[in-house]
Amino acid sequence: MTPSTAPFEHPIRIYWEDTDAGGIVFYANYLKFFERARTEWLRALGFGQQLLRDQSGGMFVVSETAVKYHSPARLDDSLVVTAELQTGGKASLSIAQRAYLRMPNQDDRLLAEGTIRLGWVDSITLKPGRIPAPVLEALK
Repeated sequence: MTPSTAPFEHPIRIYWEDTDAGGIVFYANYLKFFERARTEWLRALGFGQQLLRDQSGGMFVVSETAVKYHSPARLDDSLVVTAELQTGGKASLSIAQRAYLRMPNQDDRLLAEGTIRLGWVDSITLKPGRIPAPVLEALK
């Protein structure tokens, strides 16, 4: 399975709590921003994660991350974070994600990019399982 549409976009505003002592976004917070964008992407496709868990008995878990940082974000910056299917199978997905600084009347500036690998597991036993067919269909 490979992507066929433009990446999903989710806006993020940088708050004081997102920054470190140097006044820039703490590096680990980009993973939080990526998580929010993936969650909203699934919601936009009709799959709230709690409802998906309740109905299917399964859930996505992060099994691997890789992030490259290009430029810092700062307090009050407006970002857009993208999520896009890179590759997918019956039990796992690889999601390409990017965080851009939105600047009025200018091109967006890439701040961070990464790949997040998700696996599907039973929500009680945490044993691997198959991603529900409707979710896979929606991601195509």
